[in-house]
Amino acid sequence: MTKDEKYIARCIQLAKNGLCNAAPNPMVGAVIVHNDHIIGEGYHIRCGEAHAEVNAIRSVKDESLLKDSTIYVSLEPCSHYGKTPPCADLIIEKNIPRVVIGCMDPFSLVAGRGINKLREAGIEVTVGILQEECQNLIRRFVTFHTNRRPYILLKWAQSADGFIDKMRTEGKPVVLSTPLTSMLVHKKRAEHVAILVGRKTALLDNPSLTTRHWFGKNPIRLVIDKNLTLPFNLSLFDGKQRTLVFTQKTTTASQKNIEYISLDFSRDILPQMMEVLYKEKIQSLIVEGGSTLLQSFIDTHLWDEACMEVSPIFLTNGIKAPQISKKYPSSTEKHFGRILKYVVNNKVNI
Repeated sequence: MTKDEKYIARCIQLAKNGLCNAAPNPMVGAVIVHNDHIIGEGYHIRCGEAHAEVNAIRSVKDESLLKDSTIYVSLEPCSHYGKTPPCADLIIEKNIPRVVIGCMDPFSLVAGRGINKLREAGIEVTVGILQEECQNLIRRFVTFHTNRRPYILLKWAQSADGFIDKMRTEGKPVVLSTPLTSMLVHKKRAEHVAILVGRKTALLDNPSLTTRHWFGKNPIRLVIDKNLTLPFNLSLFDGKQRTLVFTQKTTTASQKNIEYISLDFSRDILPQMMEVLYKEKIQSLIVEGGSTLLQSFIDTHLWDEACMEVSPIFLTNGIKAPQISKKYPSSTEKHFGRILKYVVNNKVNI
């Protein structure tokens, strides 16, 4: 690993701290180095607040060192006025002579302009260090702006023999997760802007879809209820979190934090839902069930990542788990004695 790669790797590490709060902005990390010593670092903590470069510069105790330092940034510094002033202007103002950038910003308002601005000011700029890793860091941001839809994670737990539940019309679902792996599910919920379930899951499982087992914001809850037959006493309708109901009906019903969105169910509703979520600036979505809904996302190639927890329990029969082709790259991790399998949809352009 080269010196530049080492410091960009640190930028990536810092940037990940913004996973839950940076959206809809991308996660970005920055490190300032003087004579091979880190004298400042920062990351974009929250949308609307200071960017990574600003936080890194603010953390430097002796600003006189900046004129002989290098600033490393995982993503190209912005050059436009948004909710905060341009970071490229601040770098120029502080007379930092060298900038090392992980990857260019694909966002149209930046897209190379920050780099050009720095170079025109006489600053040495290096681009493309750990580029693939830096692009992966902003994959949600890129997916949202390129494909005009959220980054989609499919999540479920399945038995050792490939079932997600017993066949039932009432009663509680089979528990395939442990208390500790359930905590990981809630962590993932905190890392996404919205969460979606189908009507049957909402009715039979009565989920609250919160992050009660993890520290973080509750996601916006989404449910499909074609004919508005779900009872109002479900946890989804407790009014504690914004909830969107996708339906074919037109209703004037008024409930706290509940919004009804009409779709044309004579056509595929998934693209229609993606249009709504894009307009709502919902950058990431976790789909938790049920099996039919998850499979519909898979079959229409409308997904970016899948995570399945494999339980050692055998169910013998029941509702089959969703099926994903083995052509997609996958990896496994072990947490709390359980196997988590991850699959990535590398067929989606980001």
